[in-house]
Amino acid sequence: MKNIPKIFKLFDLTGRNIIITGSSGTLGSQYADTLSQVGANVILIDINNKNNNLDKTLRKKYKTKARFYCADISIEKNVISLKKNILKDFKKIDGLINNAAYTNITAIKDSDNISTSFEKFSFKLWKKTLDVNLSSVFNCCKVFGSQMVKQRKGTIVNIASIYGMVGADQRIYGNTKINSPASYAVAKGGIINLTRYLAAYWHKKNIRVNTLTPGGVLDKKYQKQNFIEKYSQKTILGRMANRDEYNGAILFLMSDASSYMTGSNLIIDGGWTAW
Repeated sequence: MKNIPKIFKLFDLTGRNIIITGSSGTLGSQYADTLSQVGANVILIDINNKNNNLDKTLRKKYKTKARFYCADISIEKNVISLKKNILKDFKKIDGLINNAAYTNITAIKDSDNISTSFEKFSFKLWKKTLDVNLSSVFNCCKVFGSQMVKQRKGTIVNIASIYGMVGADQRIYGNTKINSPASYAVAKGGIINLTRYLAAYWHKKNIRVNTLTPGGVLDKKYQKQNFIEKYSQKTILGRMANRDEYNGAILFLMSDASSYMTGSNLIIDGGWTAW
């Protein structure tokens, strides 16, 4: 990005290699496009290769070095293997966005009974949710973070949820298949405190670690109108988020614009947690 106003250079990510997990999802693909616009080489990781042409699209559109890797990051050895391949292809790792998540929407697609009551919730599903939503974050922070330690520089953003901060209001779900289980809340709450721990732990390594806590994203394909209305009534802005409304936040957190920010939790929820 040449010949641009000084203020815009705060957001310039030209040449920075940024890993995005869960890149095939709604928000992951949004983050990838946003960061590519300002010059980042996005390293896309997902267990699902349904959107594996995204890297080609980004390379053509923004002339960056985007690349997709298919892997289950809940398994540590897979992440170690990824690190080797990524360093071979990109030489260094500048940033990491831990965005992969096993949600109620994912469960519906996978035909898992995530809407069952707490009393009947299976340990298998509990473990699966924590493996994807929390253990994968641990794996990626540990493995990719160790490379940042060697480089003595890096930026990590962990994606949490408002349900990692407050209890889920089960009344808004009614009899829909969509629910918010305890395992999801536990994992997202864990992410928020893992962020604080790592920010303090790496304070002398020039590695910043922050959390982005989003509210619910509108998806009419899976959300019934009654749920959308009940959810919206609980926000100050009176609506759910559009899928592109976290793009500015992720750019801020990954760029030098947030250079004095670490161990923080940026909450963008339409005012859900403000009252």
